[in-house]
Amino acid sequence: MPAPRSSTTPARGALRHLTLFTGSSAGRDARYATAVRELAEALAVRGVGVVYGGGRVGLMGEVADAALGAGGEVLGVMPQALVDGEIAHPGLTRLEVVADMHERKLRMGELGDGFVALPGGAGTLEELFEVWTWQQLGIHAKPVALYDVGGFWRPLLAMVDHMVAEGFLAATYRDALVVADTPHDLLAALDAWQAPAAKWGR
Repeated sequence: MPAPRSSTTPARGALRHLTLFTGSSAGRDARYATAVRELAEALAVRGVGVVYGGGRVGLMGEVADAALGAGGEVLGVMPQALVDGEIAHPGLTRLEVVADMHERKLRMGELGDGFVALPGGAGTLEELFEVWTWQQLGIHAKPVALYDVGGFWRPLLAMVDHMVAEGFLAATYRDALVVADTPHDLLAALDAWQAPAAKWGR
C-alpha cells in the first residue's frame, strides 16, 4: 500500500495526536479495558488527541469513551463498509469515512504524531508492523510503541528478539520500539524518543 503522504515529524515533547491500534474485542481479562481507559484518560488530561479506527465495540470503544469522558479529542477513521454495518462510534469529535482499509491505515498514519499498539488481534498486529516498517525505511520518523498491559506483548517481543539474534532485524530498530506498561512511562518514553537512522539511508 502507499506510504503516508507526509513524513513531517513533530518536535519531541510536542505530541498532539497519538494513533492507537487496538482490538474490536475486549479480551478475556478485564484489566485490558481498565488499562486502555487509563491511557485514554491520561492522554485527554495532557491534551493529546486520540486517533483510532472509529469503532464503538471492544477495546476500541473503551478508548473512545474514556477519552471523550475526560474531555479529550477523539478522531476516528473507518471504511464505509464498517460504517454501514453500524460499528462506528456515534459520539466522536470527528469521524472520517474512507473507501477501504488501505485508505484507513494511510489516514491514521498521517494524523498521528506517534503510534501505540494496545492489546488486540491480527488487525492490530498488521497496523503495528506496517508503521514500524515505515519507520525503519525512513518513510516517517515517528515513535512506535507497545502498551504492554499485563505482559500482553512479551511473546511478540521474544519473537522480535529472536529476529535480532538471527540477523533479520537490526538491534537499533528493536531498541527504537518503545515498550511501557503505564501511561506515565509511555508518555515519558515517547517524549524522549529519538528516530533511528533509516535502514537504507538517503
